[in-house]
Amino acid sequence: MSEVSNPFFNAMEQLDKAAGYISLDERIHTMLKQPDRLIEVAIPVVMDDGTVKIFTGYRSQYNNSLGVYKGGIRYHWNVTVDEVKALSFWMMIKCATVNIPMGGAKGGVIVNPKELSEGELERLSRGYIQKLWMVLGSDKDVPAPDVYTTPQIMGWMRDEFEKIIGKQDPGVITGKSIDQGGSEGRGFSTAQGGAYCTRELAKNMNMIPEETTIAIQGFGNAGSHMARLLSEMGYRIVAVSDSKGGIAINNKQVTTNKLNIDALTEYKARTGSVVGFEGTTEISNDDILTMDVDILVPAALENVITPENAGNIKAKAIVELANGPTTPDADEMLKKMGVVVVPDVLANAGGVTVSYFEWEQNVKGEHWTEADVLTKLEKIMVDAFHEVWSTKEQYKTDMRTAAFIKAVDRVSVKLTETL
Repeated sequence: MSEVSNPFFNAMEQLDKAAGYISLDERIHTMLKQPDRLIEVAIPVVMDDGTVKIFTGYRSQYNNSLGVYKGGIRYHWNVTVDEVKALSFWMMIKCATVNIPMGGAKGGVIVNPKELSEGELERLSRGYIQKLWMVLGSDKDVPAPDVYTTPQIMGWMRDEFEKIIGKQDPGVITGKSIDQGGSEGRGFSTAQGGAYCTRELAKNMNMIPEETTIAIQGFGNAGSHMARLLSEMGYRIVAVSDSKGGIAINNKQVTTNKLNIDALTEYKARTGSVVGFEGTTEISNDDILTMDVDILVPAALENVITPENAGNIKAKAIVELANGPTTPDADEMLKKMGVVVVPDVLANAGGVTVSYFEWEQNVKGEHWTEADVLTKLEKIMVDAFHEVWSTKEQYKTDMRTAAFIKAVDRVSVKLTETL
């Protein structure tokens, strides 16, 4: 893997950049250059045909100076040790950016889950816990669903963990169903946090909701909820896309013209795509990124804004609801163009924040109402947004660097106490 494509190399570049702004203690800088613990395990699984297959699994625990390790487990054929390390580092940054008391972690198994039967998937999931249970727990490290892992898989993992330790520990896993101790509001929490950030961004940029046009690339769980929430706040959603293509309203310059998100959601549920929705023009997923709108929301894949298309971005601001939608080189171009980018470590942190709420409810034996969850989430996201904005102004830099500065500073304060 080249340095350019190595996610951990990119993560360390971001760390070095933030460290330079705050003259980070060299001892702390050195401590943050590698995870606290990196575990590789071989997971033997008895396949349905009676043969045994060995799967490689990882868990990276990056830093727990702010609280217990936190991060998802992904099942993917392209999982690498550097990816897992980078994702655990970014989770540490995300938690510290929004000031929740959790550290960073990430897990992964090299597997194509689509090739496994349900029984094989269950045996793999239980096998992962059998190899790693001693470093997990509500007081140590709290996993969650990620790419190609589900609440069902989390249920198997929690059951196996509790079977091994001989007692219940509902807080060992988040992203559970409500009846298993999950949190109200978790299903749309990523979008809710992003909507709060968009609202605060609009205020700071003197944008009036009814006059502010927004394009959203991605109409899956996060993107569709984002469209609904922003529409309810009065913003004009004028274009959206999914994996099959995109749509833009006709005559988008007419101030009152915007997509009917409720009708569009029903249409997609019925047809399987947003394409063909009445009163719209079909556009591509590439075209939606360079539309003449006020705010662009990439809410699907990583690395969609690149040096090849960044120069054609017309939006005044970008709110990164997806993880890593902007490449580092494109980031620099956008900064020079004056495009304000609300980075993923802030914009989509509503998900991990409500996961933290789930953990807290489990540990305390409580269950909060959706209204309580959203009230708590709003305060955390709004406070974090303005802290990052103020840091951006103070250091005369972009919001991504400001978020890293704020996060690294918080972690370094705690780490200093250990020296």
